[in-house]
Amino acid sequence: MIKKNLAILVFADVEVLDFAGPFEVFSVTDELNNHDLLNVYTVGLTTDPVSARNGLKVVPDYALDDCPQPDYLVIPGGFGTRALLEDEKFLAWITQTAPLCENILSVCSGALILARTGLLKGLKATTHHGIFPELEALAPETEILRDKRFVDNGKILTSAGVTAGIDMCLYMVSRLFGEDTAVESAKYIEYTYSPLQFCD
Repeated sequence: MIKKNLAILVFADVEVLDFAGPFEVFSVTDELNNHDLLNVYTVGLTTDPVSARNGLKVVPDYALDDCPQPDYLVIPGGFGTRALLEDEKFLAWITQTAPLCENILSVCSGALILARTGLLKGLKATTHHGIFPELEALAPETEILRDKRFVDNGKILTSAGVTAGIDMCLYMVSRLFGEDTAVESAKYIEYTYSPLQFCD
């Protein structure tokens, strides 16, 4: 099996568990499989430290300009997504990078970025319950599912907020590497794995 690149975006005011939850799930999955599955790394607008929600400092592994092309891209949420909706360089990077990704996953208000770049057009999606109106305004041709923890469109997956991202990522592990691998990863992080009941 060829090891794949999995990039997780980080930015000012990113919600901590929105990026740390996926990082833990995918990193543990790789660790439990002799580090043969995934190259998990963070990407910022630059490599300068960013202040996540409530002040946690994070140093990105790469900047947009020099990160390896991801096979899988995770876009977390948080209040900082609003500034990114107006950042033309960032939006151009998403637009250029997305076609080369096998899968793109958003957590919480990360779905707003997918909507802003047109990637949710004609799809189903969910997001944090507090921002359904924002997502509807940005993605009028997207069916918003308010009662799902996460939604799988094939290439693009979206989840509700915070812990819902963990459910989505464990589900993604099961898609990529099998159900047993997902169960093993969930057991290691002491997490109750039952994502299929939440998925559309």
